[in-house]
Amino acid sequence: MNLRAYLPRMLVLAALGILSTSGIAQADEGGPETACQQGEFCVWSGEGYTATPQKLDLRTANPEECIPLADEMAGKSFVNLLDRDVTVYQSTECTTEGDFTTYPGHGTYVPHAPFVVRAVKIWDMT
Repeated sequence: MNLRAYLPRMLVLAALGILSTSGIAQADEGGPETACQQGEFCVWSGEGYTATPQKLDLRTANPEECIPLADEMAGKSFVNLLDRDVTVYQSTECTTEGDFTTYPGHGTYVPHAPFVVRAVKIWDMT
């Protein structure tokens, strides 16, 4: 058996296997459209919606309360699909000494947060 005769074919098959495997992995991750549902605020620790998101909705979060992200998470991208405005804070106590910005509901996508998000506040609609 001549290995040199089969080597180019084996390299092509190996490359195809690697390419098809990485494509499947990317398809499984999905984007913010599949990870975050209508009525949720989702925040990721990675830019561009990477890593597992933390999700908040009105079942798990009370409006007007400061909500620190779980496990001292540092949010770097987020989506607001709530029907309410949400303020993101650099401080875990929702203080205005650090950076903070309010984002409207109904579909705000922020793939690269302007600062590290450590807490949020969902605003009441009244």
